[in-house]
Order: sequence, then C-alpha cells, then structure tokens
Amino acid sequence: MQWNLPGTALAVSTEEMSMAEERLRAMFLAGGIVLSQVSAITGLEPYTIQNWVKRGFLTSPQQKRYSLRQLCRILNINMLKDALAMEQICGLMSYINGDMDDESDDIIDDTELYFMFLRLATHHREMNDPAGRDRCLQQILADYREPIPGARERVQKVLQIMLTAWAAAQLRQTAEKMVKQLKET
Repeated sequence: MQWNLPGTALAVSTEEMSMAEERLRAMFLAGGIVLSQVSAITGLEPYTIQNWVKRGFLTSPQQKRYSLRQLCRILNINMLKDALAMEQICGLMSYINGDMDDESDDIIDDTELYFMFLRLATHHREMNDPAGRDRCLQQILADYREPIPGARERVQKVLQIMLTAWAAAQLRQTAEKMVKQLKET
C-alpha cells in the first residue's frame, strides 16, 4: 500500500515506514537543512513555514538551517492541520510542551513524538479497535522516561488525538477522491 509519510509530501509504502526514522535522521548528519529542503519535504510553501516561525509555533532556524527537531514540529503541525484548527494544534502542542517557541519546558522532544506517532501509524489497521490502539500505545511508550510525574499520560493522550486526527484526514481524502470519481462517471 502506498501513502504519504505523515506530514510530508514523501510517498512511501507501508514496508518503507519502518525505515522512515533512519532516513529522516540521515538527512541531518551534516547539520541542519535549509528552508527549500523543508518545503520540499513537507509540501508547504516557504512563506507558510516562515509564518509559523514568526507566530512562535517553532523556534527560529539557526544560521538559516532547520534541525530535525524543528522539522518534526513542522511535520506534526502539517499532519494535523487537515483535521484540526491551528488553535487546537497549538493547544495540543502546548499541553505537552508548554510554550511552543521554548524547547526548555518540553516534556517530550518533537522528534521523539513524531517518531512515536510513525510507529503508531504503521499499525493503523489495529487503531480502529480501542484495545488494539491502547496496546500499541503502551508498547511505544514503554521506553519513554517521564521528566515530570504525569508526563506519560499527557503524551499518550496527545498521541491518541494525533492518531485520530490523522485518520480523519485520511478518510476525508478518500471521500474526496470518491466524490471526484463519481463526478467523472
């Protein structure tokens, strides 16, 4: 099955999903990436990304280079924006990370959050069943170390919302394709 890596414009098969984390990390071996690369990966216009920085949704790039952490924040927001309003996304991110433009108060790194989400998304067939979803969440959160009491529960709630929003966006896209096909016949 072929689909886009969540939050990106990169087409991958379900088999390639297990290697997505390694491939994204490899892009940063030489340091950060520039705005045009972030734009190519996400499918977002450069002005949108710059606007998100100005609005405090993520920290400013250092020497015009974005870190993996910043890219993952952008991917998290981009993935959610088709199902949630920007105000809701900011509230969700603030729930686990306090001030969005201050990384020092985060209870989970955006990179870790995104890669946890990817691991969940690879099990998307089990996600329609709440018990299956909860089993997957527990497995994925098994190695998470709480920086403060209650952090695991917060991260789990956010991952559940992210998964639900992503699935809703997937269903919406499917419905739109079906309507388009209907019009063509």
